[in-house]
Amino acid sequence: MISKLASSKYRSGRSKTWLKCKCFTESSFIIIGTDRDRKTGALRALLAKTDKQALTYAGAAFIGLRGDAWHDLRNRLQQIAIARAPVTGLRMKDAQWVEPMLTARVRHLAGAKYLRHAVVKTLE
Repeated sequence: MISKLASSKYRSGRSKTWLKCKCFTESSFIIIGTDRDRKTGALRALLAKTDKQALTYAGAAFIGLRGDAWHDLRNRLQQIAIARAPVTGLRMKDAQWVEPMLTARVRHLAGAKYLRHAVVKTLE
């Protein structure tokens, strides 16, 4: 969402009279695997949603869990590891796939087809 001071005129570049606000929401997704972010190396959850009885890839989210919750998730993912992607058509060579059994609550930008600026907040 963009807002501006009513008396301000348009000019290119950054300005204190124009403001860009991001609209975040939270949704539930099924964890289908993990991988590492190419830039930071941080662990990400690969997520899917149920669409007409089938899983559809939704995107990736950084894992924002800490302490015991983080260790619990890591142990649970190791126990349900599988060799192939549970969603057809994914070609991520460094991904670690898991059975689609865990559901995560994810904070992400609203309105995009795939997840953007997403973070796993809790497990459900």
